[in-house]
Formats: sequence, structure tokens, C-alpha cells
Amino acid sequence: MEKTGLLPKWNRHIAFATGVFISMIVLSVVFKNKQPALVFTWINHALMLALIYLAFTQKDFRAAKPTVYAFLPLISISFIEDVFKLINPSIERNWSNYFDLAELFALIWMGAMLYVNHRQRKQLEKERLKVEEKEKEFRITEKIKAELEIQVKERTAELTKQKEELQHALHELKSTQSQLIQSEKMASLGELTAGIAHEIQNPLNFVNNFSEINTELIDEMQEEIDKGNMDEAKSIANAIKENEQKIIFHGKRADSIVKGMLSHSRSSNGQKEPTDINALADEYLRLAFHGLRAKDKTFNATMKTDFDEKIGKINIIPQDMGRVILNLITNAFYAVTEKKNSLPVTTDHAPKYEPTVSVSTKKINNKVEITIKDNGNGIPQRIMDKIFQPFFTTKPTGQGTGLGLSMSYDIITKAHGGELKVTTKENEGATFIISLPV
Repeated sequence: MEKTGLLPKWNRHIAFATGVFISMIVLSVVFKNKQPALVFTWINHALMLALIYLAFTQKDFRAAKPTVYAFLPLISISFIEDVFKLINPSIERNWSNYFDLAELFALIWMGAMLYVNHRQRKQLEKERLKVEEKEKEFRITEKIKAELEIQVKERTAELTKQKEELQHALHELKSTQSQLIQSEKMASLGELTAGIAHEIQNPLNFVNNFSEINTELIDEMQEEIDKGNMDEAKSIANAIKENEQKIIFHGKRADSIVKGMLSHSRSSNGQKEPTDINALADEYLRLAFHGLRAKDKTFNATMKTDFDEKIGKINIIPQDMGRVILNLITNAFYAVTEKKNSLPVTTDHAPKYEPTVSVSTKKINNKVEITIKDNGNGIPQRIMDKIFQPFFTTKPTGQGTGLGLSMSYDIITKAHGGELKVTTKENEGATFIISLPV
């Protein structure tokens, strides 16, 4: 909006028009009942009509509309009355009471409208102040934002420098630890290889034995054919065929063992599939046993199994469930070994401690329970609420990370919607129960 001096343009025009209007009223009163009064009255009407016209047509005067609306009834009645007075004074005298009453209502209207306009102006002023305050806050915010951006840039540069230093330090650390990492990998691979080697030894022995027998039978069959004894040759051929079937069976058995072991080393895809939980538990029980035997030739323990054959296959993530079972069984073997090593050497008359780990499955209503029990030292009650916490372990440094039970708990509860419970009694052992929905 165009401004000149302290007042907007339209404010100066209204002030001028109002001054002229008041001057015309004063002159009309001074020259009442005289000829100049009539001239001043019509000059005043002309000014009012001009002001109304400007208020409704000119952009600079639009702010005067509310005031014009307040005075419009009074101006209109005064204009009509003066018109009648000019044309026919007798009509004006006869209707004077009505004109007076109309002027009264017009005055009331004017007062009400001026009051409403005043309230509206105050409200608009408040809104304007709010807008100005928001603009002020926005400017302050923009200033703070600019300052923060400068600080962020400085901090980013500092963090980038620290990151480069950390990356350099990490690179040096990796290079110095590469041999240790490689030796750890080879140790883990050795344990897995030991378990696989032991598991496939039996089917390989069968394959080798039946292959040798078949070689001998083929020689015998050729001799019988040369003699013309076809019945005996056919009998030998049938025996060779039976042996070949056994070779195929044990070859597939070895193949399934290798695949099962390799599935443990692969990352899980998170997909559930029908799995024989009994076969999985039995497989990882033997893997844990022979893995520990590979590390410690003196290790030994009794393994007991009791599998519910009515369970059948259930939908689980086999790799993840295998890791849980392997972890719990390995912990059980560790517990019984620790107890055995802590006991004094027994005499012939004293009862001997027999390390025992039991694995059983059972279907109860719509759930399957996998129970892993040991007769070790048990878990002290003071740490029972900590055993599922990440990085908590009772094993000596270098023998455990403290992540086994934590990851097992997450796999059972989050990935499978089951429960992992533990019961224990000190010096008598611990029992872990995996409960899975069918």
C-alpha cells in the first residue's frame, strides 16, 4: 500500500473528507433557515455521495467501506428528506415524524455498526500483531537456522575427519588381527569338519565294503558265465544289484548329512518349511558331541534321547532352530564337563559321576516341546534373570561371547512365536524347554 508521511493515502483522503463534512454541518447550523444553509446542505450531500462512490470503486478507499455502511442509512434518510423539502415542503412537514423515527433507527444502526467496526478493527489489529510476531519469530528462526547450518557444517567437517581417522585405525587393526581371525575360522571349520567326517564315516564304510564285495562278485559271475552256469550267474547278478541298492542308499545318506551340516553354516533365509524336528534334534546332538570331541579328546558324556514319533513335521526355520538346539546342547555338554572336572577323583567304593545330556521331544495339544536336560552344576539363582541378556556369560574369557542364549531366545520368541523356559537346581542340573506352536 502506498504511503506518504505517517498516514496511508486513503487515511488522508478520509480525514480530509470528514473535515469538509463537519465543516458543512457547522455552516448549515450557523446559517439555519437562511439561503446559504441549503447550499451547504447540498454541497455536503455531494461530498457524501462522492465519498460513497470512492469507497465502492477506488481501491485506496475500500478500507472506508465499514464506516460508510454505518453512516449510509442516516445519509440516505437525510438526502431523501432534503429532496422532499426541496420539491414539496408540505410533504416533508407531513412526513417529518416518520423521518425523525427513521433517523432515530439510523442513529442506532450507526452506533451499532461503529461499535462492531471498532471491535473488528481491534481484532484485525491483534491479528496483524500476531502476524508481525510470527514474522519476527520466523526471522529469528531463520537466523538461528543459518547459525545452526554453519555449526552443522563445522561439526560435519570435524566428524568426517574423525571418521577418516577411525577408518585408518580400523584398517590397521584389521591388518594386525588378520592372522588371529584366520586361525579362528580354521578352528571353527575344523570343528564342523570333525562332525561331518564322523557322521559320514559309517555310510562311506558301507559304500566301500559293498563296492569291494561287488568287485569280487563280478569276478565270480564271469567265472560262472565261462563255465556256462547261467543260473548261478543270475543269482550273483541279483546279489550285485542288491548291493548296488545299498550303495545308493548309503551314498544318499552321506549326501544328506553333508547338506544338513552345510545348511548350518549358511545364513538363514527366514523362510519356514516343514521339518522333522526329531531328526533335526538328533543330528545336532551328534554334531555338538563330535565337535567337542574334536577340540578335547578326553571329553565324553552319555547322550539320551526320547523322541515323540507322533509329532511329524512342523513349520520352522531349520537353520535357525538348528543353531538354537546346537547352542543349548553345547552349553549342556559344557556344564557336565565343568562339573566332572570340579569333582575330586573318586575311589572304587564312592559313587561315580556320569555326565549325561538328555534330549527329548513331546507333542502337547497344539504345541511341541523340545527338552534339553543336563546333570551339571545348574544355574545359580542370583544370575537367572541375566542369562538371556546379550554378552552375559559365565564362561572364562575366550570361551564364550554371551550371545548364544540371547540369540536363541530371540529366534524362539520372535521368529517362531514360541517360548524358551529354564528350570534349574544348583548342583543337580538345568533343563531348557523350547515350546513351539504347531
